[in-house]
Amino acid sequence: MKLTVVGAGNVGATVAECVARMDIVQNIALIDINEGVAQGKALDLMEAAPIHGFDTVIEGGADYGITEGSDVTVITAGLPRKPGMSRDDLLKVNSDIVSSVTRQVVEKSPDTILIVVSNPLDVMTYVAYMESGFPSQRVMGMAGVLDTARYRAFLKMELGVSVRDINAMLLGGHGDSMTPLPRFTTIGSQPVTDLIDEARLDEIIERTKKGGGEIVGLMGTSAWYAPGAGAAEMVEAVVKDSNRVLPAAAWVTGQYGLEDLFIGVPVKLGKGGIKEIVELDLNEKEASDMQASGAHVREVIEAYQNLPKDEA
Repeated sequence: MKLTVVGAGNVGATVAECVARMDIVQNIALIDINEGVAQGKALDLMEAAPIHGFDTVIEGGADYGITEGSDVTVITAGLPRKPGMSRDDLLKVNSDIVSSVTRQVVEKSPDTILIVVSNPLDVMTYVAYMESGFPSQRVMGMAGVLDTARYRAFLKMELGVSVRDINAMLLGGHGDSMTPLPRFTTIGSQPVTDLIDEARLDEIIERTKKGGGEIVGLMGTSAWYAPGAGAAEMVEAVVKDSNRVLPAAAWVTGQYGLEDLFIGVPVKLGKGGIKEIVELDLNEKEASDMQASGAHVREVIEAYQNLPKDEA
């Protein structure tokens, strides 16, 4: 099995490191417009292999020739958010980058599975889908895994329990329009609503929605450890054909009352990509939140579609 990671910045390098340490693929190609950065990080990771004990071979460069025959491709390329920027502010510049990257990846690996991490996530996944011409089950976005991880981390901080005992799921668009599902959140087998009062839980959910912005405010740039680990978890599910049920930005065709857009939903991941979209039985409030989130995603898709051709 072979993985390509496009973008050798902080997120891309973290994806490569996490997957290499899992020792689940034979080769990783790390691609970046800055060839020296990609080569240097690939070499650095190879020099860490004897310490971590993995045998994955990592090669870096700017030539997409080294990506040929990739089974899975993670796209992290694009500009990161700066303080004061929303994910949607990145639309014009990153759509051009993701379009170009997708075309080059598909040329060398026509059977690959695409996992998009670039922001604004839901729309960049749509861009990759349109540019690739792939069936929808082979194109997805990494957002829900990250959002849910942040939510679980904040619950751990609040309750002092192991993250292994926190089960949760967040749906909807990546960002402020995400759809929280506290009704489906359990600590062990106990509903989180029995352990945290509604007002405090709302605060934790709000912090989750703005989790990326909180880190941008602290560091002046986007997060990378959690997003990189989230993408690696999705790669692992595909490579191992484990049928993990994880939240991902997937192409909906009527599920949750939404269609013709990418939005965060629970999916069964394994060989070939998305095997199934899992439909949860939402109550009226949850369904309404999901519709509102879908409307926001559609607005950004329409903004992308209306970009002048030389910018799109």
